Amino acid sequence: MQNPGIDAGEPATDEVDALLLLSFGGPERPEDVMPFLENVTRGRGVPPERLAEVAEHYLYFGGVSPINALNLDIIKAVEAEFASRGIDVPVYFGNRNWHPMVEDTVEGMRVDGIRSALVFPTSAWGGYSGCLQYHEDIARARADVLNAPELVKLRQYFDHPLFIESVADGIRAAVESLPAERRAEARLVFTAHSIPVSADIASGPPGEQGLYSRQIAEAARLAATATGFGEYDVVWQSRSGPPQVPWLEPDIVDHLDALAAQEVRAVVVCPIGFVSDHLEVIWDLDNEAKQRAAELDMAFARAGTAGADARFARMVVDLVEERLTGAEPVKLSDMPSLGCTRNGMPCLPGCCELPARPQR
Repeated sequence: MQNPGIDAGEPATDEVDALLLLSFGGPERPEDVMPFLENVTRGRGVPPERLAEVAEHYLYFGGVSPINALNLDIIKAVEAEFASRGIDVPVYFGNRNWHPMVEDTVEGMRVDGIRSALVFPTSAWGGYSGCLQYHEDIARARADVLNAPELVKLRQYFDHPLFIESVADGIRAAVESLPAERRAEARLVFTAHSIPVSADIASGPPGEQGLYSRQIAEAARLAATATGFGEYDVVWQSRSGPPQVPWLEPDIVDHLDALAAQEVRAVVVCPIGFVSDHLEVIWDLDNEAKQRAAELDMAFARAGTAGADARFARMVVDLVEERLTGAEPVKLSDMPSLGCTRNGMPCLPGCCELPARPQR
């Protein structure tokens, strides 16, 4: 299947002047919360009462999402890894939904004389939210900036060995944190952000339905194998849509109830679908799921996310070098390496496009 953007393994044709870390963004003060949520949901018709409900989750943590600080930590680690390899490339930071906004960052890059940059997205996955929306961010930012630099997004990395190793070590540490008498019976449960079933079906190139959920399942299989778990579950979290719209299920809290009915007495939850411990991880897992497990008398441990592991920054730089040299992608699965395109092009026509919403 030919990629009209950039094939994995094709070397960069331009001298690369910079790396842009592109992320979701999050509020850093209580007064930022509602404007941030309005940015996230713009054009979706989300009722104000739903935004107010989600805002309470942020305000519970003082109106601050940890995501920006965690991304800055990743950037520092990447800069250190660049320095250790003798790569003289500055790293920029831009977001989709909150400051620093990607449009402002790209304008700053232009002012700094950047002509061509690689873009690392803080999502390992395919699908609209996981991949295509980052292409749209790149295209929008370039359209907003006169003489914007060329921007090449790096590929999806859900099956990169260093990503899986980081996830696996997080699982091992979580197991060790359980009461000793329950570790041997712990059930491993992977979570990722739920999306509408229709969006999952649309994820991937035409004819390859369900790329997002298949990538999650493959990464979970790789991490479970690396940690010696023969049995595990893949469930979902952070659903936000109306109840009449089918989303990927089961939800993590519902699944804990099901495990309790099977007399499971310990669980290790690995948020494999998230690069960093942003608010949906610490609210949905560290609060709601942990509380439900306590009510069920179930020992609960949550694995750390990969972004805090030193190997994550090494992976980022490996992806940069892979792109610069045209080396074959280093990966653990046979699934295609998609997501690497220039200036916001989709991987393929129709790839990950959301189905049209019905007219009211």
